[in-house]
Amino acid sequence: MSHLLSCQTISKAFGAQRLFDDISLGISVGERTGLIGPNGAGKSTLLKILTGLETPDSGQIFLNKRVKMAYMAQHDEFNPEHTIEDSLLAVLDESPGLDEATRYAKACQMAGRCGFFDMEQRVGDLSGGWSKRLAVGRVLIQKPDLLLIDEPTNHLDMEGVLWLEQILARAPFAFVLISHDRYFLNNVTNRIIELNRAYPKGYLRVEGKYEDFLRRKEELLAAQEKTESSMSNRLRREIEWLSRGPKARATKANYRIEAAEKLQDDVRDIRNRNSQGAKMELAFAGTKRQTKKLLTAHNLGKSWGEHCVFSKLNLLLSPRSCVGIMGNNGAGKSTLMNILAGRLDADQGNVKTAPGLRVVLFDQKRDDLNQTQTLRQALSPDGDAVVFNGRSVHVVSWAKRFLFRPDQLDLPVSRLSGGEQARILLANLMRQPADVLLLDEPANDLDIPSLEVLEEGLCEFPGAIVLVSHDRFLLDNLADYVIGLDGCGRAEKLADFQQWLAWKKEADRKISAPVEKKIKKVPESPKGKKITLGEKLELGKIETKIHIAEEKLAACQSRLEHPEVQCDANQLADCCREVQEAQDVVDKLYARWEELEEKAAQTSGK
Repeated sequence: MSHLLSCQTISKAFGAQRLFDDISLGISVGERTGLIGPNGAGKSTLLKILTGLETPDSGQIFLNKRVKMAYMAQHDEFNPEHTIEDSLLAVLDESPGLDEATRYAKACQMAGRCGFFDMEQRVGDLSGGWSKRLAVGRVLIQKPDLLLIDEPTNHLDMEGVLWLEQILARAPFAFVLISHDRYFLNNVTNRIIELNRAYPKGYLRVEGKYEDFLRRKEELLAAQEKTESSMSNRLRREIEWLSRGPKARATKANYRIEAAEKLQDDVRDIRNRNSQGAKMELAFAGTKRQTKKLLTAHNLGKSWGEHCVFSKLNLLLSPRSCVGIMGNNGAGKSTLMNILAGRLDADQGNVKTAPGLRVVLFDQKRDDLNQTQTLRQALSPDGDAVVFNGRSVHVVSWAKRFLFRPDQLDLPVSRLSGGEQARILLANLMRQPADVLLLDEPANDLDIPSLEVLEEGLCEFPGAIVLVSHDRFLLDNLADYVIGLDGCGRAEKLADFQQWLAWKKEADRKISAPVEKKIKKVPESPKGKKITLGEKLELGKIETKIHIAEEKLAACQSRLEHPEVQCDANQLADCCREVQEAQDVVDKLYARWEELEEKAAQTSGK
């Protein structure tokens, strides 16, 4: 099978920091590749090299001439004054041979597919999640053969992640995807590549899902550790032999001396690889409180103006319990966390806490980070040491615990990546003994190794945890149950993510189910005007006419959703016009029905 794109022995370094060496890979039709690795491994750089935005230090990139490639960066770049229509049409301006009507129809189609219904909405007014949806729409509208996409789930709520997951799982194009969402990777990819110097070639490629990759990685690293142990034992024997006197060595062949020296190099190499798996050291401090009921929330309710966010919410937190909070953006998750933390008052109900309870809130907005401080000041604000578990730890050792290099300590926080800033917050969180941890999106920007360590640390925490996260893997492994918020007043206790998903689908179905039509009022008929015989006959037949008109409207709407129509601009425009015309007929018939009913009522009342 010919490759859409391939690279041969490409290497890249920034100054003294080497990212990767001699990477060779190819991407073929139908391949859905997940690109993973620890922060700093060079994932985004590799993607930029494949797109031509970065130049490798060595090696070559080959792109099939007939292949159309699209790239979506990790950070979205939009003109805030542009509308949604402007942003989508700007991409189509680069496609020759499309007339204005076709371009507009394609933009409307893609906007609807991404969930936008107001084409005139300013991009600057969009939230992070909706900006990400628009970024996805801009690459999909290009109809690429190969899509390179960097961290597409960032800022998306759970509904947005599931929406994107469905698109990529059915994608007709090949793609290379960088993501730290383990469930997402497992559901949309058929090949995983990890950049990591723990492997002999600097990367590991496994055909299959993420779960297949995990099995293969565990086997390889275990085998590599056994190999190191075996080679180290051999090396000890050879060193003993080499340490004997010159007379003994002279009776031995020179090749054994050379082999021993090579073995030293090999052991050094494999030992370096096995040490590459350095992880953060997380251990969240508890207060050793024995109270069974740490926090109780009874019938909590909160509204903003006339909008009820949630009501009748009950919650009990005890030691070693974990409750997940799930809902779309705006459903009230952060509002609930602030109420539990005592930063916000509930409108109804109450929160009771054990005497002297220590509650610590991890805020996803990172407002507690001073961007002008140095890393040293952020990690150790009171000097060159921090106190952890009653012991003084020097800031250099403390920084290493969170995978920071000593040469980074004098960098301003603003120069650090999102993942590094998240590690600062986790470091500060560890220094605060707590009975209850309120964690609002603690997984944001963390790489997979850091997520695994976070999970292990939280499993060992002796207090209670309330966890808001879009990381389904983290929720499934930690939460005893979840509370689903729909943002419209409902708060439901559910077993796990799958049950929340079923609950959400049922709630969405009820919202989108046909409801009783609201009839526009028409001017009242003049008093005393009787219904005529012809109008009586019309009234008797109008319900049948409405039924026929509604069936025609439903047929037009069904045709509008057909894939052939969606892909044909002319058919799409015609179908949109037919739907509007059918809707106008239905509205007029209902208005006429109301008018005739009023006339009949006035006539019978006389």
